[in-house]
Amino acid sequence: MKVVSQNRKAYHDYHIEDTLEAGIALLGTEVKSLREGRANLRDSYVAVKGGEAYLMNCHISPYSHGNIMNHEPLRTRKLLLHRKEIDWLRGKIEAKGYTLVPLKLYFKDSYAKVEIGLARGKKSFEKRETIKARDAKREIEKALKKR
Repeated sequence: MKVVSQNRKAYHDYHIEDTLEAGIALLGTEVKSLREGRANLRDSYVAVKGGEAYLMNCHISPYSHGNIMNHEPLRTRKLLLHRKEIDWLRGKIEAKGYTLVPLKLYFKDSYAKVEIGLARGKKSFEKRETIKARDAKREIEKALKKR
């Protein structure tokens, strides 16, 4: 599994409750650009519209050796999921106030995949607590390493 891009900010801003793997419908130049590792998931999200899931605002840079037929960097990309998965996700989003956030973009057996997280937003004090806990854990590990 070759990871192309990770959304580290999602783990800072959200509580990730559940994850799901989905395929992506891509153009040829997008696949070539992903193989070069030129993607960004920072401000992207997943929207469910009309019974289909779409990856919105994901930036895949234009292919370096492309021509005038190159792709649009911020275009909406369709996610390949089963009907039951889409219905389950839609139910969670509408009923409980969850958000769908892409966590990772990677290649698995030469297919481009995206890992979607079912997430609930963190409050600002929860973010501070997470930072404190991470720093404390880092200090403990540093002290143990010195011993």
